[in-house]
Parts: sequence; structure tokens; C-alpha cells
Amino acid sequence: MSVIVLASSKGGVGKSTIALVLAHALAHAGGSVALIDADPNSPMDAWAKLSGGNLPERFTLNVGVSEDSIIEKIDEASERDSFVIVDLEGSANMAVSYAIGRADLVLVPLQGSQLDANEAAKVIRLIEREARAYRRKIPYAAILSRTSFIKPRTAKHIESEIRGAGIDILPVEMTERDAFKALFSFGGTLYDLTSEEVSSPDKACANAEALAQAVIDHLRGLKDA
Repeated sequence: MSVIVLASSKGGVGKSTIALVLAHALAHAGGSVALIDADPNSPMDAWAKLSGGNLPERFTLNVGVSEDSIIEKIDEASERDSFVIVDLEGSANMAVSYAIGRADLVLVPLQGSQLDANEAAKVIRLIEREARAYRRKIPYAAILSRTSFIKPRTAKHIESEIRGAGIDILPVEMTERDAFKALFSFGGTLYDLTSEEVSSPDKACANAEALAQAVIDHLRGLKDA
């Protein structure tokens, strides 16, 4: 069992998209996955309704999860599933605090901008405060999202600064792809999309699977450390 929490202090960084795509890829690979939607905007609930309730195999979805229920939902899922993925609100509140306290890994998404880097730094400070409060190490890593195929110099500079600060960055980025956006328009899974609906769905699946493997490798590295 691994609890993976997506945390960001701002919207628009691809947090919910990463959570959903990662869940699809892990379930497709044979893992049992619980996706917990603790974002009041309920993006996963909207996706599920578009999907007509036809969810992937080995996949459960919990929506409408609040600070009053988030610990219970995470603990219940942890006893049942191989992976628990928690999508949080883009702000600091008690639900965010509780989820971080239960995390085996917190992923902090950001795009290649200074504003996103500054917000990611706030989240990392929050994680470190929670680690002190819970008196345990809470691992975290940055994940670059919505990246372009040609990386601007600014993005390269920010990535270098993050590494220089001793912060892990997942080696796989989530690139800007039509298929990822389409999930919240068409519903279904990433593997249901066709070339008539989006461009290069096979490449999007490959990106998702590489990301899932990077997360698994990172979790294994933490256990071996």
C-alpha cells in the first residue's frame, strides 16, 4: 500500500489531471487503485459522471471527501488497495494537512514559471511543518507538468534551482497533451481515447505509464533508503 498525495497551493498546475492519469496508468498495469477526490470543485466526480459510472477495473473512486472524512477514507482505502491517490484542494486547509500526514509520498506539481516555483516552495514548507507535527519524515518530490517538447530557458533555470535546493524532481514530466485534457471532456479512461478524438493517444498512454513507473521507482527508493 502506498498513499500518494497531490498538493499545490494554486490551481492550473495540472494537479487533478496528474492524479487521474496516474490512477489510470497504475490500474491498467494491474494495481488496485483508490482515487480520493478531496477538492471541493469535485473534478473527479465530474469525470465519473461523464464516464457514466463505467470505471476501470481495480479502481474505486471516493468523491465529496472533506476534512471530516479524509483520514477515514484514506485509512479504509489503504487496507484494501495497492495505491491510494489523493487529489486535494489548491489551498492550505485541514484536509490538506490531514492527507499530507498520511502520505507515503507527496507530489508537488508545477509548471516552468517562477510563480509556480514560489507556490511549490510554500507547499514544501507546509509538508516540512507537518512532518515536524507528526514526528515522522514525509517524503515529497516535485513533478513538472504541462511541459512543452521544447523547454524554455526559464523553465530550465527553475528546474536547476529546485535541484540546487536539494528537492527531488521526478525524472518523468507530464507533457502538454490533448489526450490528458480530453479526459475531463469525454470521460472514460486514457486507454479509451481514439485517434479520431485526440491526437496521438498512444503517446499520451506512454507518457502516463512512464510517469507511473517513475512514481513506483521513487517509492521503492524511499523504502530501500
